[in-house]
Amino acid sequence: MHLTPREQERLLLSSGADLARRRLARGAPLGAAEAVALVCDEICEMAWDDVPLEEVVERARTVVPAGSLVPGVAAAVPAVQVEALFPHGTVLVHVAAPFGDPEADGPGAVRTQATPVELAPGRRHEVATLHNTGAQPIWVSSHFPLAALNPALEVSLPDPAAYRLDVPAGVAVRVGPGERKEIGVVGIEATVRVTER
Repeated sequence: MHLTPREQERLLLSSGADLARRRLARGAPLGAAEAVALVCDEICEMAWDDVPLEEVVERARTVVPAGSLVPGVAAAVPAVQVEALFPHGTVLVHVAAPFGDPEADGPGAVRTQATPVELAPGRRHEVATLHNTGAQPIWVSSHFPLAALNPALEVSLPDPAAYRLDVPAGVAVRVGPGERKEIGVVGIEATVRVTER
């Protein structure tokens, strides 16, 4: 029997869902993989039966009871997406929080400090204007040296090579075509370590 990659994926999903159903039948909790497989399998079957999309999303959140999951699954799976074949065609079905809201302080929770954390303490802080002279938006990521940016982005600093954006790691700033944006920048200073011999 010759199967397309899509058909192979559908059968694999169905196999994972069957494992989940067997575990639920004997009262065993589900891990993330089999819980996701079960929800996605049910979504695909509801789509096949031409259940309206809004109802599919609503019913998908009730497939796996919260008490049937190992701790931390709700935090590990904030959303599920699956391409489901409806009679009118394929639709990407997105279900947010398919297993409910995660525990406030459970596995995967983020604990924050009560007081603000100063970014790059002891370094030079300035404000620069970024001017996009080009026709396309330009994104600047947190730790990219300002002298190495797209040439269409002008930086109002005498020495852009000595600075980067003063934003948390992983954050990027968008500067639209023709836009001027004032933003905080921080000095890039190399750390020199002296090793005594």
